[in-house]
Amino acid sequence: MLNMQKEIKLDEAMTVTVIHSPEPTQWYSRETSIGRVSIVEQHGSLTALSFEGEEVPVAGTPGLTPLLDEAFRQLDAWLAGEVTGFSLPLAPQGTGFMMAVWLALQEIPYGSTCTYREIAARIGSPEAVRAVGTACGRNPLPIFIPCHRVVRTDGGLGGYRGGKSLKHALLGLEQGRGLRQESDD
Repeated sequence: MLNMQKEIKLDEAMTVTVIHSPEPTQWYSRETSIGRVSIVEQHGSLTALSFEGEEVPVAGTPGLTPLLDEAFRQLDAWLAGEVTGFSLPLAPQGTGFMMAVWLALQEIPYGSTCTYREIAARIGSPEAVRAVGTACGRNPLPIFIPCHRVVRTDGGLGGYRGGKSLKHALLGLEQGRGLRQESDD
């Protein structure tokens, strides 16, 4: 990745270097069949997806880039049940443990579920069930990294950043029941 640097002299004793990225952070928000969604692009990869009511997690410039347009096109097709996966460059940021969890989530097949305990075992940390839940909750790219497919061992849904009704609706969509959201009450 190339960065352009510009030196600015403040006085004889101090120099500040300002980095200008040729690919600034861009984000775009729009309505979808699940409500308003915002997606963030940094350096040619998607880094965040936010649901209605959540703040866009980075400073950047609002605007629709070709990648953001493609991300929304694929998201709309997925929400319509027309496709079962995504082919987008993703660059989530997190700890090594979180990255291991997020990679494991991407291996859960469309229409299937897995428990937090199973994910913990898959990544070689069978006692880290709660930490897996935390990593799922901090997933910066929900839907694209399908944390909605992870459920509790007792069969309960578990949490979801977009709310339990959205998690239930996304699982229903994948299991052929269509996208029907109900209240989180």
